[in-house]
Amino acid sequence: MPVRNEEEYIPVCLESLLTQTYPQEHLEIIVVDGRSSDRTRDIVEATGRDHRHVRCLDNPAGIVPVAMNIGIRAASGEIIVRADGHNVYPPDYVANCVKYLGETGADNVGGPWIIVPSADTLGAKVVAAVLSSPFGVGDSKYRTYGKEGFVDTVPFGAFQREIFDRVGLYNEKLVRNQDNDLNARILGAGGKIYLAHALATRYHPVKTICGLLKYAYKTSRWHMFTIRQNPTSLSLRHVAPALFFMFVTFLTVGSLVSPLARVALGAIVVPYFLIGYVIAVFPCSTGTLSVVDFVFPLVAFCFHLAYGAGTLAGVQYLFTEPSSHPIRPGLAVSDKAK
Repeated sequence: MPVRNEEEYIPVCLESLLTQTYPQEHLEIIVVDGRSSDRTRDIVEATGRDHRHVRCLDNPAGIVPVAMNIGIRAASGEIIVRADGHNVYPPDYVANCVKYLGETGADNVGGPWIIVPSADTLGAKVVAAVLSSPFGVGDSKYRTYGKEGFVDTVPFGAFQREIFDRVGLYNEKLVRNQDNDLNARILGAGGKIYLAHALATRYHPVKTICGLLKYAYKTSRWHMFTIRQNPTSLSLRHVAPALFFMFVTFLTVGSLVSPLARVALGAIVVPYFLIGYVIAVFPCSTGTLSVVDFVFPLVAFCFHLAYGAGTLAGVQYLFTEPSSHPIRPGLAVSDKAK
């Protein structure tokens, strides 16, 4: 489990891993801390004093792919389960990981996210709605509880250890999109990835709308560099918001001088919001529109624009290499890690 400044979520996450039905004597929980500046490391180390199979390792780089590679090298098991500090795991999660790896013959198995608000606020509820709706995230099956079966990617996942000997470890240049890259390499090597509903986990995203937009922009800035590293790792849905952003921006500027541009802009924006309400809002409603329902299409619109803007800003990384700074703040990383 790679972590950095997760003190709010790490206690319940660890508790869910410590109460697994899979025999604890056959488990090791390796938490790789990316130089947290909060109490994350203290919490993990205190847990390790009570549970000897819980270890805390240091990640001087502070980024996820380095943490994963540190953990994989330190692990002794035949199966590697990639956990996350923002997740809460059902008691039979590990047992089901082992079961589905055996039954399906897959090299990586994972489940859908049940995205729940991180707080009892309007912003947190809208964020969860956007990230769990096909209108917000497209055909991302693990976010929208898609049909069970073989897929192109799953979040995190459980791996047969030998797959890393075949396709290599995580790409340490990719601060984001490292899971997409690894899964693409698995498929490229003839491997299989399976989405199982029994492996569903609860995931807590960012709490605020502002946080969602920052997340969208920062994540999508890595798309072009990810494609440069591995052209098969991303699909059309990852770059579609960039096209949407260009059309909306071009027509908005053009509408200042051209009636035709205003008509074209309306032909895009009006159906967008209608679809947002009809397809994404009403089927999820109880019959009475809530504030979340009213706000949802507008936030989704801003989310797609931020995502598209980030993708376009990342075009520069087709020619240069982005800096590998940690996603979350924490203690300074070593000069060597930078």
